[in-house]
Amino acid sequence: MTKGSKYDKIEKKAKGTKEMYYDRKFREIVLKHIEKGKDEEETRELFGLGKNTITQWKKLRSETGSLENRPLKRGFRKIDPEKLKKDVEENPDDFNEQRAKRFGCSKDGIRLAMKKQKLTRKKKR
Repeated sequence: MTKGSKYDKIEKKAKGTKEMYYDRKFREIVLKHIEKGKDEEETRELFGLGKNTITQWKKLRSETGSLENRPLKRGFRKIDPEKLKKDVEENPDDFNEQRAKRFGCSKDGIRLAMKKQKLTRKKKR
């Protein structure tokens, strides 16, 4: 691929992640190039893509009808934020170790979840 080509790779880096992805418009250009009868291997070399990338884009379009990124499915694994908040309200004097046993995780896991939720253990003075 030559510098300044109209097919320059469009990369965007999501803030705070290592995840890279290609713009929807770029994906359409690549797949249209293949649909015009161009060889897939030449297309990969022209655009600087791997075989798996083009295969995934074809699969994405056949499954969703679009080349838009799928929404990320992120959620809690073990510690439900609402249950943790309720547990802190009901048992304000418990140590993280006791909470960890109830939630089936480590005390560091509880500490991090509480920090993320901005929950503090109530202290008696």
